[in-house]
Amino acid sequence: MRRTKEEAEKTRTAILASAERLFLARGVAHTSLDLIAKEAGVTRGAVYWHFENKSHLFHEMLNQVRLPPEQLIERLSVCDQQDPIKALHELCIEVVTSLGQNPQRLRILTIFLHRCEFTDELREAEKRHYAFVELFIQLSEQLFARASHQLQPGVTPRIAARALHGLLIGLMTDWTHDPQLYNAEQDPAALLNPMFCGLVKNWNRGD
Repeated sequence: MRRTKEEAEKTRTAILASAERLFLARGVAHTSLDLIAKEAGVTRGAVYWHFENKSHLFHEMLNQVRLPPEQLIERLSVCDQQDPIKALHELCIEVVTSLGQNPQRLRILTIFLHRCEFTDELREAEKRHYAFVELFIQLSEQLFARASHQLQPGVTPRIAARALHGLLIGLMTDWTHDPQLYNAEQDPAALLNPMFCGLVKNWNRGD
């Protein structure tokens, strides 16, 4: 029985790895389960044994890693209450820096941002993504609100949270499209500080 379970898990892992390679090369919409089965060296029936459909397979691929929005939310929920804006700044640097540190997460994020057409069969994945986006904005807004006296005139916690999200998603989208645009390990602070200078009075976290 143990051997059977181990073989089944090995097959499942091979299917996920093949799907990841094909989604990255061809795009999700242009990758069929037949192609995935062929790439993995298994039958179509084996694919359906492990996954209900392509949408289910796609979800399971996403579940293998924590994507940046999920990583942010996990950390924001326990963010430093003494200096919330500093904590948020450091967290954003950490998330952008981590782009180049986990090859699988980078591949899956690239698929999600550049190779995924949100057709009807992937509507749940789209909903999941935007739910994380909204939660990130809500949590960021709460942190900015705790230090609202530090914000520049005319900048509300809501505006600050929206602006920060826009910058982060832009940095992630640009870097996964072309990693040569900036150094993910060295440049995040320099890229983020101008935004924080525009949002926060007397921002001096450039060190």
